Amino acid sequence: MIMERLLRRINRTVIGMSRQSPHIGSFVACMIAILRQMDDNHYSHYISTFKTRQDITDFLMETFIMFKDLIGKNVYAKDWMVMNMTQSRVFLRAINQFAEVLTRVFMDQASFELQLWNNYFHLAVAFLTHESLQLETFSQAKRNKIVKKYGDMRKEIGFRIRDMWYNLGPHKIKFIPSMVGPILEVTLTPEVELRKATIPIFFDMMQCEFNFSGNGNFHMFENELITKLDQEVEGGRGDEQYKVLLEKLLLEHCRKHKYLSSSGEVFAFLVSSLLENLLDYRTIVMHDESKENRMSCTVNVLNFYKEKKREDIYIRYLYKLRDLHRDCENYTEAAYTLLLHAELLQWSDKPCVPHLLQRDSYYVYTQQELKEKLYQEIISYFDKGKMWEKAIKLSKELAETYESKVFDYEGLGDLLKKRASFYENIIKAMRPQPEYFAVGYYGQGFPSFLRNKIFIYRGKEYERREDFSLRLLTQFPNAERMTSTTSPGEDIKSSPKQYMQCFTVKPVMSLPPSYKDKPVPEQILNYYRANEVQQFRYSRPFRKGEKDPDNEFATMWIERTTYTTAYTFPGILKWFEVKQISTEEISPLENAIETMELTNERISNCVQQHAWDRSLSVHPLSMLLSGIVDPAVMGGFSNYEKAFFTEKYLQEHPEDQEKVELLKRLIALQMPLLTEGIRIHGEKLTEQLKPLHDRLSSCFRELKDKVEKLYGVITLPPNLTERKQSRTGSIVLPYIMSSTLRRLSITSVTSSVISTSSNSSDNAPSRPGSDGSVLEPLFERRASSGARVEDLPLKEDSENRISKFKRKDWSLSKSQVIAEKAPEPDMTSPARKAQRPKSLQLVDNRLTPFHSSSPPQSTPLSPPPLTPKATRTLSSPSLQADGLTTPSVPPPPPPKSKPYESSQRNSTEIAPPLPVRREAKVPPPPPPKARKSGLLSSEPGSQ
Repeated sequence: MIMERLLRRINRTVIGMSRQSPHIGSFVACMIAILRQMDDNHYSHYISTFKTRQDITDFLMETFIMFKDLIGKNVYAKDWMVMNMTQSRVFLRAINQFAEVLTRVFMDQASFELQLWNNYFHLAVAFLTHESLQLETFSQAKRNKIVKKYGDMRKEIGFRIRDMWYNLGPHKIKFIPSMVGPILEVTLTPEVELRKATIPIFFDMMQCEFNFSGNGNFHMFENELITKLDQEVEGGRGDEQYKVLLEKLLLEHCRKHKYLSSSGEVFAFLVSSLLENLLDYRTIVMHDESKENRMSCTVNVLNFYKEKKREDIYIRYLYKLRDLHRDCENYTEAAYTLLLHAELLQWSDKPCVPHLLQRDSYYVYTQQELKEKLYQEIISYFDKGKMWEKAIKLSKELAETYESKVFDYEGLGDLLKKRASFYENIIKAMRPQPEYFAVGYYGQGFPSFLRNKIFIYRGKEYERREDFSLRLLTQFPNAERMTSTTSPGEDIKSSPKQYMQCFTVKPVMSLPPSYKDKPVPEQILNYYRANEVQQFRYSRPFRKGEKDPDNEFATMWIERTTYTTAYTFPGILKWFEVKQISTEEISPLENAIETMELTNERISNCVQQHAWDRSLSVHPLSMLLSGIVDPAVMGGFSNYEKAFFTEKYLQEHPEDQEKVELLKRLIALQMPLLTEGIRIHGEKLTEQLKPLHDRLSSCFRELKDKVEKLYGVITLPPNLTERKQSRTGSIVLPYIMSSTLRRLSITSVTSSVISTSSNSSDNAPSRPGSDGSVLEPLFERRASSGARVEDLPLKEDSENRISKFKRKDWSLSKSQVIAEKAPEPDMTSPARKAQRPKSLQLVDNRLTPFHSSSPPQSTPLSPPPLTPKATRTLSSPSLQADGLTTPSVPPPPPPKSKPYESSQRNSTEIAPPLPVRREAKVPPPPPPKARKSGLLSSEPGSQ
């Protein structure tokens, strides 16, 4: 009687009563008391009192909604354990009784009530996940007391949920994907038996969608599970044990299925990978204050979502990463992060779908409007990060939209003004180059996203390795710093400790093709030395063979390791993982060649800077010159002479003949660079520096006499130091770019020390101007078919030598190194052709050092004096022959082959001076006087 007349009335009163009412607790207590007194027969009798199916539906709907509301909003205090546990126990029994009614009355096709079943599942999940039932949050004593008196009610309701799901039969497809999230909440409950019982529901959902969706896949389930996993794990649920168990159970069920064995296995590994990234991210966010580690985890997660094409979640993590960068003032990385969002948009009037508009997005309606706003913000970040080249690139794209699509001329004007300031900043503003560091994290003590991996880090402005290492060690105070730069063994990698390895690496520059062979200002080139790079090198010296006590250079080898990162710097992070490592050994001779190349570059660069800006302090130039011309150092090559320029070395290493000759030319090339440096030093010296300058001049004269006597004379056109007045910042100076600035193609270098009696070439050119010099192809010449035919064997031989001996090209910024030449009589004599030895030519169209094939027999020619008012020599490869003349010299024949194909030409002539442009009303200069040179061969007829 009480049950029939009061239960539903009390229920409806509770439903309509405010949860803040002082009487709510009493009414809920009355309802609990009635339900507690009811047994199975009472429940059956009460249901039978409803006359229609709709009445039963209405009653169950009211009850499920009321129970869920009471579970979500506690009526009683949280610490009133007895009352809360009593309420849960009574509700559990009632839910199970009503579940039987669902199965009995609302299961068949005609009477199935989707909403009623849906309410049941959500009620059951809300009950299972209620905080008062999460035993692991209590003390051990309280937990034991609850289990002893009430049991673990989560397991009971969880098993019931599993049974009710399987009872659905063909109706399951109606709950996919809506029930994926609630079932995931059940499986995430940290109770092993419950997890084992409910995780297989996921496979059942996959199978159900695969069979009944008509698409032959389970994409709806997959997408929903990924979305809900991200939310649940970020909210604090899930652990490593869950990841392992989920992967194991899914693999077990999928591999037994005929059609899901392959796709199901892929999905299992995918979910496991996502969980690993999400758990790492959550751990770092909750327990690690290091924003760098947060960034790493964020990138791992967003890369996963990018691969799965989940733009909604992907963009959400992009903005989390952007916020981290902005907090750390990493404006360049923040710009690259936002650029990923902009790349998802089009320059069109398509409406923005909701997931493209983030929490701090602009109030826009079309993708074009959103992309425009993003570009403006990105350009601002690039400007703050001094990445003006990237800002210019984006501003050009945005300007095109302003000009031809939206016709916003006012906005276009403002944008062009900004772009003009970016160009000016590139040339004038101070922009220090960051250093790069390789960091290895070894040992099991590091997080999984760092463990036993190597990363390349981009340092901050003016940050050196010591400061960078200290910053890393503050993030991992327990890490032990390794002193060796070699890769550690398995004992270190498997150790439970933390070992950190840190050393400086040098970026390998990749110059845009449009800049090659052109007079690009140093300020522009500097950007590419440290930006848009993906390869980095580290050189470690080691000894091979017995140590020479007199000369350590002879056995000093270099182990060069090249690291290739996953992405190009700079990017969305200040560090990227190394994906490829390659190692090569550099011989002592090759090391000497590279050292001389870099030394020449340093001299040229310093000279260029001082020639452009006379206000620079002279002390760096003084130190550079002192370290090279001082007798104690002898240009750094005295040891090279002892190690490589001996008959013994050439007999033991005949294959190094060409490299030895190349090293000699590098030494000779250093002299005109030092000459210019000494001259500028003399112009800028003070009284205090005069004794130093006098000593430098004296030492350099001795050094120069020695080098010119042994290795020949190389001179630079005197007008190379003149600054162009027509273009600000365009300086034409003798600047030699390093190997990272040279073309990456390999060029052959032929030997000059070959016996003239046995190796003379019959195809050697016999006319001035066709002697194989690289200077002659600089200008278009009149055709000479005979010369072309003669050169064919040489071209073929040059191409074969490319694979035999690999050397990088030489480069000069719009300049040429020309060797002095004395005219020879009877250049067309056949006997002379047969006796001419092969000469080594550096085959780049911008550098042609000359050398003699045998030691000079007389005093070498000294370079002409530097005359600032001399007529400018045109040396750009793009200039044509029109308007160019050579005084008193007939036009030379056309080149026999392209500069980069002509590496073996037989000639002892010295290259003639470059032709000069005929200026208006100025007569051409007289031809150079013929002088005897020690560089000429001592063969008959050559004097």
